[in-house]
Amino acid sequence: MENHALDTITPSKSIKDPEFIISQGGVFRLGFFSFVNSSSNNRYLGIWYNQIPVQTVVWIANRNKPLKDSSGIFKISQTGNLVVSDGQEEIFWSSNVTNLVGSNTSALLLDSGNLVLKNEDENGTTIWESFQHPSNAFLPNMKLSFDQKTGQKVQLTSWKSPSDPSDGNFSLAPLPVKIPEFMIWKNNQPYFRSGPWNGRTFTGLIHRPTSYHNGFSFVSYNQEGTYYFGFEFSSESTVLYYELNYQAKLVERPWDSGKGKWEDGFPILETDCDFYGKCGAFGSCDAKQPLICSCLRGFEPRNKQEWNRQDWSSGCVRTAPLQPCQNVSEVGKKDGFLRFETMKLPAYPEYTSAVGDSCENQCLKNCSCVAYALDAGVGCMLWFGDLIDMQKFSARGDVLYIRLASSELDGKKEKSKAIIVIITVIVAIIIISVFAFFLWSRIAKNRGRKLKSRKLPFNMEKSVVGEASMEDKLQLLPVFRFEELATATNNFHATKMLGQGGFGPVYRGTLQEGKEIAVKKLSRASGQGLEEFMNEVFLISKLQHRNLVRLFGCCVEGDEKMLVYEYMPNKSLDAFLFDPVKRELLDWKKRFNIIEGISRGLLYLHRDSRLRIIHRDLKASNVLLDEELNPKISDFGIARIFGGNENQANTKRVVGTYGYMSPEYAMQGRFSEKSDVFSFGVLLLEIVSGRKSTSFYDNQHCFSLLGYAWKLWQEENILDLVDKEVCDSRNGEEEKEILRCIHVGLLCVQELAKDRPTISTVVSMLNSEIMDLPTPKQPAFTGTQDADEQDRLSVNYVTVTTAFDGR
Repeated sequence: MENHALDTITPSKSIKDPEFIISQGGVFRLGFFSFVNSSSNNRYLGIWYNQIPVQTVVWIANRNKPLKDSSGIFKISQTGNLVVSDGQEEIFWSSNVTNLVGSNTSALLLDSGNLVLKNEDENGTTIWESFQHPSNAFLPNMKLSFDQKTGQKVQLTSWKSPSDPSDGNFSLAPLPVKIPEFMIWKNNQPYFRSGPWNGRTFTGLIHRPTSYHNGFSFVSYNQEGTYYFGFEFSSESTVLYYELNYQAKLVERPWDSGKGKWEDGFPILETDCDFYGKCGAFGSCDAKQPLICSCLRGFEPRNKQEWNRQDWSSGCVRTAPLQPCQNVSEVGKKDGFLRFETMKLPAYPEYTSAVGDSCENQCLKNCSCVAYALDAGVGCMLWFGDLIDMQKFSARGDVLYIRLASSELDGKKEKSKAIIVIITVIVAIIIISVFAFFLWSRIAKNRGRKLKSRKLPFNMEKSVVGEASMEDKLQLLPVFRFEELATATNNFHATKMLGQGGFGPVYRGTLQEGKEIAVKKLSRASGQGLEEFMNEVFLISKLQHRNLVRLFGCCVEGDEKMLVYEYMPNKSLDAFLFDPVKRELLDWKKRFNIIEGISRGLLYLHRDSRLRIIHRDLKASNVLLDEELNPKISDFGIARIFGGNENQANTKRVVGTYGYMSPEYAMQGRFSEKSDVFSFGVLLLEIVSGRKSTSFYDNQHCFSLLGYAWKLWQEENILDLVDKEVCDSRNGEEEKEILRCIHVGLLCVQELAKDRPTISTVVSMLNSEIMDLPTPKQPAFTGTQDADEQDRLSVNYVTVTTAFDGR
């Protein structure tokens, strides 16, 4: 009886705050609680993990109506329902089961985390269960469902914030379609779609769950018009659940008992392309492209003016119409299909039992069919009407065949032959080049051994590396063992990767003593990696400032070279600034703090440190954010030291990121402090506007963010530049601050270096120590220019290496 009382509520056995019950196996606890570190006195009745030291609530009864004190009671009412009430008998929550036969009910907390209400008068039949009314947690053996007849859903609903469990803006439920998939909704509007379930994975997810190889599987059902999906997890040694968080991300959360914390893996909604229908009908989204949306071949923008403003919602239309439906046999002769690989399949496919070539024939014979796909796990899928929510993946994905008019397919075979010839020639050139490179490398290495006093090739540019040997630099820092870093990063597992830079991947890790780190692993295939590595070892070991990232140490073992940094939990600025959800957290106060922090860090590099440093690659992805969103400048691989009397230098190898490079650096290889000031100005305007520097275009011009800002400045509409997330909440004083920041930004991006202020002047301008600001002149890169010309930045024998992907 004692064990039964521990996990059961009966008409005679209730619990009062702070009492609780525990499931029979001790896995879950039900009781009253308040959120840790919350300033409110709100009390909730919920279920959480009993044996895990971190408060992890998976279900809440009165999530929308908290108790204001500790007078809460959880009991079975006279009607047989479960209720949460206070000392005044006010009802704060009820299971609300109607038409109960008798009132002899009891509630049992199971080891699955499910709270079930049974009717003892009907042989213990379950009449209500918490798994049918979930909060934001998706537990093993729970089933989410959609009843097509009644429209009722069993769905996850996000919290409003980490400490406010009331209903948030996002919900997750299966779609009522024959091919199982799920949708995340924002205020009842589609927000994210998983893609079809093929028996192994949801095809629209880039990453598979980390637990796939540890007993994980999805189960789907279709019974009497009700669609279900759930998941089973057979591993007894691992605790795992999924959480739909307040930012709309469905996050896989396995418990790491060794580290004593939940890991966050398998996130969705990582890029703008993950948002439902981002590019409209017949538009395809590619997150790796500067302009993420494009029309498929055979289509063009429906509204070109809207596309020029990066409003892609209107989608695309055909450039040539399909054959009319009157003569189906004639249609089969005229229309054809174009193959698109590694695609996220469009929404709402229709299943057919056709197999092999008959899938194509079935679509071709139906003049309303616009596309088809064959998946080994699903079978033949057909689409009718507009194709919505397509995405181009770099790997995985499905093959999609889209119907086009014959005029759009003419010459395809000839083009294919030409492409094959071109690829063959390119491959041959690459093979010859690689062979020549290795031959040259061996000759250079032997020559270097004989002539020890000769400088390395990059010393011709007075790189930082040339000032000391590798052994000397390694003495400056703690040296980590490779085995130690491999253990910290779970053998450099893909789920630990924070990003991919130009010289190798960066991983998140945890040292044995619990310190979190970021490990930058030099790619062996990187042609410039050694120089970048040695620059960072030497430079950051000598630099100490609150707005510069800290270097803890390095590792050099054999071919492995790694740098160990402090871990920044909020990753890089671009991950917040250009994310439609996260950017909402950046109000103007936080943005101005970030702008000020970056300017102070740059001032330290240019003026206040022992060394005068020109960063040369300041951009949003090279600014990291700590827990409080304070900025820290990172990535000093291509930085340069200036001597006491040196004001500028020249290089024949320009390395940087298009959109941030000053014109004199990009075109002539000439750089100085004013080059960094230009990059800072671009970054400042990005922070104010929430838009990428290269995200503007139309059919006749290639406008950068600078061109757009200058146009608004001339039209005296400069406040139109401000991110709408800031516009909605700014006050009068903040508006003045915003206008001053834009003004300073335009001064920083003026075409001539001599017209730009120094960074010390910029700091004074931002702090209003200098009140009267000069009128800015026209920025660089704002004139008319052919789109193809913008990609060719090789001028006066200067080779430009551009980088589009930050860490």
